[in-house]
Amino acid sequence: MNDVRKLAIWGNHSGTLYPDFTNAEVNGKAADQVVDRRWLETEFIPQVQQRGAAVIAARGASSAFSAAQALIDHVRSLITPTPTGDCFSAAVVSDGSYGVPKGLVSSFPLHSRGDGGWQIVPNVPLDDFATAKIAATIAELEKERDLVKDLLTT
Repeated sequence: MNDVRKLAIWGNHSGTLYPDFTNAEVNGKAADQVVDRRWLETEFIPQVQQRGAAVIAARGASSAFSAAQALIDHVRSLITPTPTGDCFSAAVVSDGSYGVPKGLVSSFPLHSRGDGGWQIVPNVPLDDFATAKIAATIAELEKERDLVKDLLTT
């Protein structure tokens, strides 16, 4: 687990979420220097996007345990300072970073101070591939928001 760092998940908890291998490191090297980029684009991303469905299919039941473990990991990430140069991912209310509309709930790479406080990691470099993947997941989030807009109170 400590071999992989800076692997952030962007966007929606759905089939469009984007596991950002373009900024990830494996044993201190860029992920696409250690693992074939084509595999990362065509196999890795879909596997991560469909993980919830795969858990349900394998268990023949709810993925609630997986969600519970994710919650435990999330709380641990919030109360433990993020190591320098690393990040964790969580869905937070956007402040407008990375072109994600302010107020939209989306997953971002985050840093934790260790006291429950966090900040969106600034200035993450995004190539055209990453930018397109993030745009797709944000478009889906906007569509979902718009579908329930009349139910939301301000």
